[in-house]
Amino acid sequence: MKNYITTPIYYVNGEAHIGHAYTTFIADALARHSRLIGNETYFLTGTDEHGQKIEESAKKQNKPTQQFADEISATFRNLWDEFDVSYDQFIRTTDESHKKGVQAAFEKMVANGDVYKDFYEGNYCVSCETFFPESQLMDGGCCPDCGRPTTIVKEESYFFRLSKYEKPLMEYYEAHPDFILPKSRRNEVMSFVRGGLNDLSVTRTSFSWGVHLPASLNEPKHVMYVWLDALMNYVTALGYGGNEEKMGFWPANVQLVGKDILRFHAIYWPAFLMSLGLPLPKHIGAHGWWTRDGEKMSKSKGNVVDPREVAKHYGVENFRYFMMREVPFGQDGDFSQRALIDRLNSDLSNDLGNLLNRIIGMSEKYSDFAINSADVEKYHSRELNDAHTLLDSLPPYLEELQLHRYLEELWKVFTIGNKAIEEHAPWTKIKEGRTDEALATVALVANLLAKASVMLHGIMPHTTATIADALGFAINTQSYNDLIVDKKLLAPFTIKKIPPLFPRVEEPLMAEAPKAMIEEAPKAVEPKKEDKKESTVPAEGLITIDQFFQTSLKIGTVVEAEEVPKSSKLLKLQVDLGEESPRQIIAGIREYYSAESLVGTQVCVVANLKPAKLMGMLSEGMLLAAKDSEGLCLVRPEKPRLSGSSIG
Repeated sequence: MKNYITTPIYYVNGEAHIGHAYTTFIADALARHSRLIGNETYFLTGTDEHGQKIEESAKKQNKPTQQFADEISATFRNLWDEFDVSYDQFIRTTDESHKKGVQAAFEKMVANGDVYKDFYEGNYCVSCETFFPESQLMDGGCCPDCGRPTTIVKEESYFFRLSKYEKPLMEYYEAHPDFILPKSRRNEVMSFVRGGLNDLSVTRTSFSWGVHLPASLNEPKHVMYVWLDALMNYVTALGYGGNEEKMGFWPANVQLVGKDILRFHAIYWPAFLMSLGLPLPKHIGAHGWWTRDGEKMSKSKGNVVDPREVAKHYGVENFRYFMMREVPFGQDGDFSQRALIDRLNSDLSNDLGNLLNRIIGMSEKYSDFAINSADVEKYHSRELNDAHTLLDSLPPYLEELQLHRYLEELWKVFTIGNKAIEEHAPWTKIKEGRTDEALATVALVANLLAKASVMLHGIMPHTTATIADALGFAINTQSYNDLIVDKKLLAPFTIKKIPPLFPRVEEPLMAEAPKAMIEEAPKAVEPKKEDKKESTVPAEGLITIDQFFQTSLKIGTVVEAEEVPKSSKLLKLQVDLGEESPRQIIAGIREYYSAESLVGTQVCVVANLKPAKLMGMLSEGMLLAAKDSEGLCLVRPEKPRLSGSSIG
């Protein structure tokens, strides 16, 4: 089976950050696992290097545009090489083969009648390289995506007949409910298309840094719209428009993107493919954004997470594990050193590393490091069956990109191993002369470690290779088939004594990011009198900014609401927070709101509150509301916002 996996191509207006690393780690994990189970796999990443924004950035640095693009592109490639990312190809949109492929695609769209010439006038965001209709603009004519001011642009342009594909797109979404992952994002895309699609301007004449139109059109002043150029990379990398020997990998199985570019990949890209007569990818997976210690990352705040810095202090594979385990795919994630340390100490050091250390120590004492699986099924068939059931349940989580659930379920195998040691107490059985039983328990745990390491290999390839080497085997397709598919046990081996894989970390190893950017007056300037005023706020009960950022506040949309029987105060709500499925929240607001009046409205939710039970029903959050002598009023956003948007 052929399996094609792509990251977005990263825009070269800045160096790689934690969001880029997250996408790339996921793609690498999927590609490694795909190869492990025997698929013919092709993994693509690269950089997007055209457009007005790149041209302007190069001018600001007084560099030729190509040199500027070369330098930034190299920082991405070098970082992925340092992190041992197993990409098969690193594409650049400045590659000549890519340009030729894009030009071939444009010619075909023209021949199909899907491209025509006209004039365009509208609000253009240079940062997002996108035109927006006036109805979508924020206050003051600002971009709805990045918030920056837009400019009115009028120029001759070629247009792609996007409106022609409105109905085919909707039909495709309906027929392929798992095309967009997580599925909660599907409704967002369908709602956008349902609102009507305007034809898309696909060339520019106001700048020159881009792919020029085919010579056959004799339009030297036109360059292609950066999104048409960029999206085509997924097929030009396989030879589209040139040597097409790798086109057998198309359609892609998984195309990973950030949620901010989902519209381009789930609407424009499928429409372009339909125009070219190419099949659509099987899945478009959109992940969330990352904050740091509860704050949005920005250069001005000085709190951008440098992936290289995290890897230097905590290890690349520990970093990979944390990012894929910590956050459900599709949701926003928060990076904090404390959370990383907790994962490292709890999951990796206590559960996995300690389990390996224990069987190395016991085998050294009881059998001179020799481990034999001969009696495992005799004494531990229950534990083996439970472990195999868990391992068999894992593939769907990968297919749905729910890597956090994949790892959560996989970790239960280590729990079985730790419980087996406590329950069967090999040290006691050795004292009682029941050596066969004691050694069978050690061998059980060795087999559980081996099987789980095979399934962890995509996420932590070097760590699991070290574990496998200690256990006398190598992780490859053969061992996957033996240990996972055929459920075999390890042949007799001598375990290697190795140093602990995950030393505990007690204190943060990196410098902490600033929590609040408070601008102070220069010391040479005498403060104004009002600046000297003592605070009259009572000190009792005050919290720090750190404590405030421990609370996750999000915008939610009420999708269902009903009264709770036998209660005059409670309503049971299903609230969409941009997650895989709505959350159930039990709210004491029935005296002030009817269930019917809330459906479709937006609310503010405390999203990281510990779940509680009210009248026997699980409540997974709390609504924000204000109450005075006139009654209770829900706190709501001034304007509609995407479900799951952070407040703060």
